Amino acid sequence: MDFDFTPEQRAFLAEVEEFLDANADPEVADPTRENMAQIVDTPARRAFMGKLAERGWLGITWPKEWGGKESDGVYEYLLNEALAGRGAPQIGKGVGIIGKTLLRHGSDKLKHEFLPKILHAEVEFAVGYSEPNAGSDAASMRLKADRDEANSGWRLNGQKTWTTSAHFADWYWVGARTHPELPKHQGITLFLVPMDHPNLTIKEIWTMGDERTNEVFFDDVFVSDDYVVGELGRGFQYISEALDLERFTMFTYSPIKARLDLLVDHVRTATRDGDAVRDDPVVRARIARLSTEAEVARVLGLRFVAKSLKGGAAPTAEASTYKLFATEFSKKLADASMDLAGPGTQLRVGTEDAPMKGRAESTYRYTVLDTIGGGTSEVQKNIIARRKLGLPKNF
Repeated sequence: MDFDFTPEQRAFLAEVEEFLDANADPEVADPTRENMAQIVDTPARRAFMGKLAERGWLGITWPKEWGGKESDGVYEYLLNEALAGRGAPQIGKGVGIIGKTLLRHGSDKLKHEFLPKILHAEVEFAVGYSEPNAGSDAASMRLKADRDEANSGWRLNGQKTWTTSAHFADWYWVGARTHPELPKHQGITLFLVPMDHPNLTIKEIWTMGDERTNEVFFDDVFVSDDYVVGELGRGFQYISEALDLERFTMFTYSPIKARLDLLVDHVRTATRDGDAVRDDPVVRARIARLSTEAEVARVLGLRFVAKSLKGGAAPTAEASTYKLFATEFSKKLADASMDLAGPGTQLRVGTEDAPMKGRAESTYRYTVLDTIGGGTSEVQKNIIARRKLGLPKNF
């Protein structure tokens, strides 16, 4: 496999980096928010996404028929990695999960209503799969959608949880059970619900990473047939396709590499009891192993991109392999940062005289969340076992 990018791809990346230099703003780009830096949760971040839209960078892989450029997915990969490397918001849910699902399965009405808004950064979405008793097992969701024939729609009742964007999003991309008599993988339907619906109640949950997520309660929320996504009962299949993209695009490599570089820079100059830390053979061995595993994570990401370029649905096993390895490695890197830099790493992020300015402490807290979002590590192992290794479901 050729791991080099073409001259055209390198030129595009240089253009993106130049744009990021020109639009550097600590209110927009904050690497210390780790993986949560990607969300578009403030007016300044929305304005930044508007600038990306003006350059046509939000529909790089979309068909020209719907305002896209029909370019290779590698350009989307390069853009997202560059944004993530700066701690800037990323193209994420709207372009990737919602946009690409609507392009494949949405009605003409939904395409005409939402695709232009996504391309012009005029709309933000929350994604509602997880429930109190159905976290990473999306097929076990219980949110009820009862048919309302008189009004040509559905009545939704129940609860979602861990909906990170619910408090600032405009629309809710939500799965509900429309056919409880069918097997659990076949009875789910996707809906689009306005977040300002009067029968939605949003309650905050604060995470160990000092970030907000939410519980969302549905009390007889009416959704017309116009806002049903695709075929009834096929929501789980659409969710599975979108999760493959989410597992890759949400957990970018560049911030992991930046944290490794930060640790290496610290070890290069740090001393312990008057001796250079870099001369300790145990430290050197650990850094060497981390550097090797970082390269493995990078190449697994490129493998996903290469397979995606062949067309069709996103490669499931490759998405899960990358997500599992990258997020578990990220947690291992956080552990190493705490161990190698000593007790001072317990000081909070932003502490000037702390090792690495306290970055190790925030990374240690945030990386736990990464192994859960988009499906836990255990879920990824099950997917790899079945899809890649061909093992039976109840092995």
